Amino acid sequence: MTLCVIFAERNHEKMAKTGTILVVDDNRNILIAAEALLKRYFERVITIPNPSRIMELLRSEKPDVVLLDMNFNDRLNSGNEGLYWLKEIKSYRPDTQVVVFTAYGDIKLAVTAIKEGAADFVVKPWENDKLVASLLAAYNLRKSKGEVRRLEQVRKQVVGTGQNRREGEFFWGKSAAMKELRAMVEKVARTDANILITGENGTGKEMLAREIHRLSPRRKEVMVAVDMGAVPPSLFESELFGHTKGAFTGATEDRAGKFEVADQGTLFLDEIGNLPPELQAKLLNVLQSRSVTRVGSNVPIPVDIRLISATNRNLADAIVMGEFREDLLYRINTIHLELPPLRERADDIVGLAEMFMKRYGEKYGKRELQLTRNAAKKLRNAYWPGNIRELQHTIEKAVIISEEPWIDENALSASRPPVAPPAPVATLEEMEREMIRVAMETHSGHLGAVAEALGITRQTLYNKMKKYGDVEQK
Repeated sequence: MTLCVIFAERNHEKMAKTGTILVVDDNRNILIAAEALLKRYFERVITIPNPSRIMELLRSEKPDVVLLDMNFNDRLNSGNEGLYWLKEIKSYRPDTQVVVFTAYGDIKLAVTAIKEGAADFVVKPWENDKLVASLLAAYNLRKSKGEVRRLEQVRKQVVGTGQNRREGEFFWGKSAAMKELRAMVEKVARTDANILITGENGTGKEMLAREIHRLSPRRKEVMVAVDMGAVPPSLFESELFGHTKGAFTGATEDRAGKFEVADQGTLFLDEIGNLPPELQAKLLNVLQSRSVTRVGSNVPIPVDIRLISATNRNLADAIVMGEFREDLLYRINTIHLELPPLRERADDIVGLAEMFMKRYGEKYGKRELQLTRNAAKKLRNAYWPGNIRELQHTIEKAVIISEEPWIDENALSASRPPVAPPAPVATLEEMEREMIRVAMETHSGHLGAVAEALGITRQTLYNKMKKYGDVEQK
């Protein structure tokens, strides 16, 4: 059979090449002609003369479209061999679209192939325009079906994890520190700027992130929260970027990662300062490219997210100590918001307590509860190392144990264990360790301020922290 491939320049704008196509035919001239034509339209064109390698290439190359001959034996033209491989392809990788070749214009065979899952058929000798149109249509079908399936996975992830839950309004309070923070939040929430929220444990960093999302143009989409410190390194890529079926043991189905789930919405990465350095590079690459590649795939998936990160660490000091990448900090830190600890917003303590009392009063059927004046005074004067989270737990317990229509000092005392006093200091080393720990707590882990307060250089402080090992920000 003589084939002529026309390479005439087209008047319309040349389309961008995309996707991978596998051509399977035992006629070498057909493979040469098909490759010459199709490489103008597809990013990768793979040709093989023997169908025995089809399954191997489905696994390794993951073609989007297969152009499959129906007969591989000159003496047998039944098309049964082609039908066999069509079934194998669709059974192993249903999303791969197959266009079948037939040399005899056998409509009955073509109809059978369509019923078995082929996207279309092409008669040899082919017309270039018709062949290209059929293959590009099959590729677009592959893309559209893949997108539908991806969106179904994303929806399943959102529903399954409860990430799209509605939250109550953020409690701003009336302290000066929170008024200043609120003014900044209302400015930046309307943008897509990356935000880094810092603050001690229990100050409400995730709640602030949800408030920013609520005030943003993305409010109708999902906000996905990820505790980076709780993601095992071995599962990091799978959890954040997703995986394909069979990518590793236990991967029984395709699964969208957190980036895909948050597409068009907000991604909140909590405790980002706990991310090991070797994983920081992978996160940085995704943030720069704005696309993810699932484990087991080589196809990048564009994602459009608004990134909010949070940590209780001083990342500038972590950079000096070689524990955090400077380029990653620049990427996540377009806007920096510092959430003050509860001890710096004493005017808000009673208001927060009343908000929690109302919430848990409704939950436990005690809607008439009131906070006594002495109880309010005690709350305001108490030391709250656990910040808002500790206050919340204290009020919940007080609501549960209270037998009167009010919460008084006794209910608070019974619901809040006393703060443990420091361990007795017996040696100079223990005294030094305790001084460093207290200074770290007082200055919220800012190593420069800690070193200045202790009257030592920052390098000396690093050395002592390394020596004692167990000194950390509380």
